[in-house]
Amino acid sequence: MDEQMYHYTTVSKALEELQKKGFTIDYNLKEEAIDENPENFEIVHVYRYEGETDPGDEATVYGIKAKNGDKGVYVAGNSTYAEKSAAMTLHELSIKGRQEKN
Repeated sequence: MDEQMYHYTTVSKALEELQKKGFTIDYNLKEEAIDENPENFEIVHVYRYEGETDPGDEATVYGIKAKNGDKGVYVAGNSTYAEKSAAMTLHELSIKGRQEKN
C-alpha cells in the first residue's frame, strides 16, 4: 500500500482534488463492497480534517483504488467509525498498510 497523506483546507477541497486525479466513485454508496471484500481495495490517499472548534467536524477522506482499477473516495466522519463497518474496515486497511511499510 503506497498511501499518501495530503492536507487541504476543507473536505470539499480534498474531494475536488481527488476527483481531478480520477477518484470518481462514491464508495459511501458502496460500503458493502468494501466491508465484504476489503482485500479488493487499496488506500492510496488519506486526508484527515480536524475541525478547529468542534471535534464533530473531524473527518477522514480516503482515496481508494480497487483491484479492477476503479478509483473513488470514502468520507468518514468522526462518529462514523463507531457506526459503519466500512469506515472501520478502511481504518484497519490504513493501519495495515503502514505496518507493511515498516
